[in-house]
Amino acid sequence: MTGVLATQYAPAERTTPEHLHEQVRSFRDHPLMQTILDGLPEPVLILNEWRQIIFANAVILMVLEAAGQESVLGLRPGEALHCIRARLTAGGCGTTEFCTTCGAVEAILASLQGTKTARECRILVEKEDDVEALDLLVWATPLTFNQERFTMFVVTDIGHEKRRRVLERLFFHDLNNITSGLLGFAELLQEAEAGDTVRLSQEVVRLIDRLTAEISAQRELLAAENRELQVKVSRVHSRPFLEGIIASYAHHEAARERRLRLDPETADMALETDRTLLGRVIGNMVKNALEACEAGEAVTLGCRAGAGGVEFWVHNPTFIPRKVQLQVFQRSFSTKAKDRGVGTYSMKLLSERYLQGRVGFTSSPEAGTVFTACYPQQLPV
Repeated sequence: MTGVLATQYAPAERTTPEHLHEQVRSFRDHPLMQTILDGLPEPVLILNEWRQIIFANAVILMVLEAAGQESVLGLRPGEALHCIRARLTAGGCGTTEFCTTCGAVEAILASLQGTKTARECRILVEKEDDVEALDLLVWATPLTFNQERFTMFVVTDIGHEKRRRVLERLFFHDLNNITSGLLGFAELLQEAEAGDTVRLSQEVVRLIDRLTAEISAQRELLAAENRELQVKVSRVHSRPFLEGIIASYAHHEAARERRLRLDPETADMALETDRTLLGRVIGNMVKNALEACEAGEAVTLGCRAGAGGVEFWVHNPTFIPRKVQLQVFQRSFSTKAKDRGVGTYSMKLLSERYLQGRVGFTSSPEAGTVFTACYPQQLPV
């Protein structure tokens, strides 16, 4: 076994190259086992008790676009999938703080203790100089072979299913709320006195604007994930831009009994960027902050000069627990309800893939939570 390595979750040690080779050979010398596993329609890995791959079936080699078995033997699942967390520590897959929330590691560890386990797993993987979000369902089944413990690890991509469920729950739910409001105001307009028609008409226009924005946001997210989004650069002045964000969310249902305010020290800086996409990012920050607040609390927006560009920030007084912090930018993760959770993911996707920026956050019980988004003053085109 390799020397002791630091870990924040699963054991970091690996078996010796000689022992690994013996385990690999024992599976190769069992042709029926290999034939059965290669015949399965799902991606399958056989892992030893150090969570290292000793066999990969034909399907997963195709999914990984691997040259062959030799290219993945000895790796752990996150390393074979190119999970961005797997290279953060010397111990590799399963040993970072982020791994404490990984369904794949949880399932494997349970299997090695003798329990067949299924978990959902959200990971970010490196792909073609980019980062792609995967939603997976994994099964880990205990397996004893030649008097040694192994795990049969089966992986299914449930990304399309998760996207459909998020769309149905989040998008159509929001559309239903908006259209119900429109119907209500339309009925009031039919019976309104002359003095009330202007106010009611303004409410109808506001809801139509929200409806249009929701449809556009979903269309942009789908285009962004498919790398089909077109960036349109224009000049944006930070202070009036944030004032516009505040005005657009002042009557949002999430802002009820909460205050939205602009920090008085906010800088007015000019930048060349895509105004619509920037509005999506900062708008999501504001909406999430409002939803995190209690009644009577305030969300504060601001802008300042950042390292190499313009930094926007949104503060709310609520602390995010550490376990939640580790999953904030994962696709499909949400603290609100099952089958929600594209807001923070879209912030990162739009910022890093299209606006050449970066997003982050800090959170503490004393200071609350601040999300930041920093962009170059001149977006390369």
